[in-house]
Amino acid sequence: MASKNNATFQNKVKVLNKLFDAGCDTEKKLQQLDMAAILKIPNITIPDMTLIMEFQKQTKSGKLFSYLGGGADEQRTDGQAHHME
Repeated sequence: MASKNNATFQNKVKVLNKLFDAGCDTEKKLQQLDMAAILKIPNITIPDMTLIMEFQKQTKSGKLFSYLGGGADEQRTDGQAHHME
């Protein structure tokens, strides 16, 4: 299934590393980033900015791990959690 954001895991990790190198290493710091702060990150690109905004959105909703792994919403309609075996 095609996703709206087709960034690969490697792209996501590359942007995470840029964030970490810039001192953004917590969820709180990520949420506090505004456009001016994002533009100060060395070698930042427009696609990187798009991913950073997506990281902010997914962190705020508590679904960053699912997003990074490429998974969809893990909640099932029958109320049971999905378990890996």
